[in-house]
Amino acid sequence: MDAEFFRNRTDAGRRLAERLLDYEGQDIMVLAIPRGGVPVGAEVAGRLNAQLDVIIPRKIPIPWNPEAGLGAMAPDGTMVLNHRMVRELRLTKIEIQYLADKVREEINRRTREYRGDRPPPDIRGKTVILADDGLASGYTMLAAIESVRKHKPARVIVALPVASSGAARLVGPHADKLIALITSERLPFAVAEFYHEWRDLTDEEVKATISDCTLQISK
Repeated sequence: MDAEFFRNRTDAGRRLAERLLDYEGQDIMVLAIPRGGVPVGAEVAGRLNAQLDVIIPRKIPIPWNPEAGLGAMAPDGTMVLNHRMVRELRLTKIEIQYLADKVREEINRRTREYRGDRPPPDIRGKTVILADDGLASGYTMLAAIESVRKHKPARVIVALPVASSGAARLVGPHADKLIALITSERLPFAVAEFYHEWRDLTDEEVKATISDCTLQISK
């Protein structure tokens, strides 16, 4: 297996977990970003015998180019904007709020889908590892970090198989530590290009992965 590529998200999570062994035995909470970050986070949590849960930030898409984002929102309403892009797009505050409200609807849906009636995890005083399958622009992770910081964790570690160099530079100063197995200057950058097997996961697969990880850790 080429060191610059991962077989799939499970392989990436296993390899990432090996870089996180210094945190084994600490009071850890792994928060994975669905959907793709959940298989990665599950491998990390299983290797470190840590709790696994999800945090669901979402990018705020540009209306006429939904694959691109102008920022991101976290479940508690924390919003991080790419202000340079907002200025270039000439969007008003009302237009941005409309887009953010649509994103919040999807965040709420996914939260109900993945967590059900379970309350958010208590992360006060814990080492929180934020895991995803990759970092492209970085704004979604920034929203997650800002949201998590409000709950007074001991530290916030961002852990990723791959990140663009620009995203790493953006996110790194906001985390206590950023660990990326691959940091790439490649332009255009796409997380999928670093995986031999890449596909969108379903909500059912995400829930099954969380359940399996929880059962494994509780044994």
